[in-house]
Amino acid sequence: MSSRRSHQSDAGHERSQRQLRVGEEIRHALAELLARGDFRDPELVGLKVTVTEVRVSPDLRNATAFVTPLGGGDVAAAVTALKRAAPFLRGQVAHVVNLKYAPTLSFEPDTSFDYAARIDRALHDPRVARDLGTARPDAADED
Repeated sequence: MSSRRSHQSDAGHERSQRQLRVGEEIRHALAELLARGDFRDPELVGLKVTVTEVRVSPDLRNATAFVTPLGGGDVAAAVTALKRAAPFLRGQVAHVVNLKYAPTLSFEPDTSFDYAARIDRALHDPRVARDLGTARPDAADED
């Protein structure tokens, strides 16, 4: 499984410094907009999400924002509400980020934290720790 945190695009090509910089600018703009909460949509007014990453296409016309709800809320509902508000958010981002074209925004759940938690649980399993040679003396052997 490829890490989304790498500097490679989904196609395996290295993302340019411009893509990375624009992605960060959009991430900051979205985070500020969402923190202010100036929305008419009642689902967005109380929405508390973290924008963990924004990936921008090579032509800078499309941006995918990866989000996770604060406090373990319903990620599917948050993504649905954000997708519904994407045209409005695109216009707001266009005022903040200086680009020739405002990128089309899409939203996806950030699953990297779930993936990291699964890896952590696996590494702390007594059988795995035993195989790695890092078993704690107080851990019981399980087979």
